[in-house]
Amino acid sequence: MAFQEILDQVGSLGRFQILQIAFLTIFSSITFCHITLENFTAATPEHRCWVHVLDNDTVSDNGTGILSQQDLLRISIPLDSNLRPERCRRFVHPQWQLLQMNKTSGNASEAETEPCLDGWVYDHSSFLSTTVTKWGLVCNSQSLNSISKFLTMTGMLIGNLVSGYLTDRFGRRLILLGCFLMLAIADTCAALVPTFLLYCALRFLAGMSTTGILTNSTVLIVEWTKPKFQAMAMTLSFCSASVGQILLGGLAYFVQNWRHLQLALSIPMFFLLLFTRWLAESARWLILTNRYQEGLQELQRAARINGVKNYKDTLTMEVVRATMKEELEVTKTKPSLRDLFRAPTLRVRICLLAFVRCTTWISTFGLLLNIQYLSSNIFLLQVLLGVLVIPANCTSLLTLNYLGRRISQLIFMSLVGISILATIFVPQEMQTLRLLLSTLGGGLGFASVNGALTHANELIPTIIRATALGIIGTAGSVGSSLAPLFMILAVYSAPLPWIIYGACSILGGLGVLLLPETRNQPLPDSVEDVENERKGSRQAKQEDIAIKVTQF
Repeated sequence: MAFQEILDQVGSLGRFQILQIAFLTIFSSITFCHITLENFTAATPEHRCWVHVLDNDTVSDNGTGILSQQDLLRISIPLDSNLRPERCRRFVHPQWQLLQMNKTSGNASEAETEPCLDGWVYDHSSFLSTTVTKWGLVCNSQSLNSISKFLTMTGMLIGNLVSGYLTDRFGRRLILLGCFLMLAIADTCAALVPTFLLYCALRFLAGMSTTGILTNSTVLIVEWTKPKFQAMAMTLSFCSASVGQILLGGLAYFVQNWRHLQLALSIPMFFLLLFTRWLAESARWLILTNRYQEGLQELQRAARINGVKNYKDTLTMEVVRATMKEELEVTKTKPSLRDLFRAPTLRVRICLLAFVRCTTWISTFGLLLNIQYLSSNIFLLQVLLGVLVIPANCTSLLTLNYLGRRISQLIFMSLVGISILATIFVPQEMQTLRLLLSTLGGGLGFASVNGALTHANELIPTIIRATALGIIGTAGSVGSSLAPLFMILAVYSAPLPWIIYGACSILGGLGVLLLPETRNQPLPDSVEDVENERKGSRQAKQEDIAIKVTQF
């Protein structure tokens, strides 16, 4: 933990750190856009079967040409249980008798129907084109629409493992930039491919790259910031989710062609890469991996930007080696993946953090993936949800700093669970109240995610932080992948998915209480720091007991 002394000399929250946070926030904002991009590019508009009398641009079969579009629709498309035109069936022959008002609806149910053999007609009032209209992913093929989303989430799951290992091996900055370039190329190509199979493959690669960007962004922020300011820095960084959702909702409103929207969010990423020379590598990681000279250069660069005087005299190789002597001795042997689970305290921490991450992601994504069905204006809803992230993060910042990491997460996750469970008892007719509860749960969900990310970064030692966060992030990706699958249970019982989402959130909040508090505590640099912390805690308790017994 001696690196903190060096960071105090450099400046733990100066101009250098602010520029780093701003740059990484821009990267994360664009990345969040690509994660939720298919809310718009893969949206399913209203549709019905193509029928001859309506859509062949000739005079209708009644020979008079005086029937309205509504009448022609009535005789061509049957009604569903909600008395709306069927999306996936049509009459084999026009049912002219349905125009006679005295006829009962029973005759319509007896008429012969067939699937949409000639394709579909889509409503273009909200979307000019989507992947659904491009490849006909409706009716019997509607399950294919979930494949690209599932592959994106699967890519995020694998990306957590791969990028975590590569980050600890080759550095935070290199992997972050590589993933950013990979995301730009994958989603640019996805907008141009002719087949759905290639599109799914590219979205899988895009999902892999997003986790590398987001994980390394948070790691770089944490490792360049003093513990006192880490919660604030993480909160500012997490506001990138707000910026990303507002940007996506606004851009999708004006760019309603899915290919153009995809390109509008992908091409600017290539230009951002031109400015990445300003992004610094983690000096903490460089020193702990025996790259002393590069680490010293990054520290001197940070001191120069922060306006520290005589930094070349105070920041020398001898000072760095002397200050970090104990940590450097410990890290001469590079930890492996086994070391994560060989140390008992670290093993328990990772398992608990994985449980909390999984339950948090299940409840949060369970809301985010289904909240669009509560409003017909998905553009406005996306923007409002993005705006809600800002006050949620500000509230999270205050509670993390004043109540601590554990109590804050317990409060937020419990309220998320309560708000989700409350929607079960609100009837469908009260859409405003349901929307209010869902958006409130979404905002609290973002606050709990912020707390979970901050707490996890502070509990894992530097030397193996990215790998451990990759494993914990994998648990989160499993949770986000399970969230949409739980909605299948609504076929058996409508409230069941929401009971699962709410229960997971409450259980995750209780699980946080088993983790140690990290508010204003220095970051652990090695596995030994974590194990010694536990021993120190036990020794302090024993001394406290001895004092009480002596006084008695």
